Amino acid sequence: MDWTPLTDSLSGLPHFLIWVGLAVGLIATYAAVYMLATAHDELALIRANNVAAALAFAGSLVGYTLPLAVAAQHSATLLVFMVWGGVAIVVQVAIYWFFRLLMISDVSARIERGEVASGVLLGAASLVGGIVDAAAMAL
Repeated sequence: MDWTPLTDSLSGLPHFLIWVGLAVGLIATYAAVYMLATAHDELALIRANNVAAALAFAGSLVGYTLPLAVAAQHSATLLVFMVWGGVAIVVQVAIYWFFRLLMISDVSARIERGEVASGVLLGAASLVGGIVDAAAMAL
């Protein structure tokens, strides 16, 4: 049996682990920045079984990860990937603030009260922003 295809494929494992590790670090950084930027405490609300907070935060995480995945595909270097990951953080935080300023000014208070509609709408805004951000990065 010829093991060459397998060994050739596994030769890229260190490179893969570096990129995945960096992506996980960027996602953790994003989550920390986002939680500082919002007017509500996502983790405390989620621990208290607040579905609105869970939906909004989950949408935000997916909305961030979509452009991060595109950045990974299109970045030639780790530095370029990190820069685009930083851009995606700024975009997602801006989405929250624009949503809060233009659509539902008391969205955080509504999420704290467990109003699922507000959590779904904020999560959807984050997803939509992430899709557009990802598409723009792919150009």
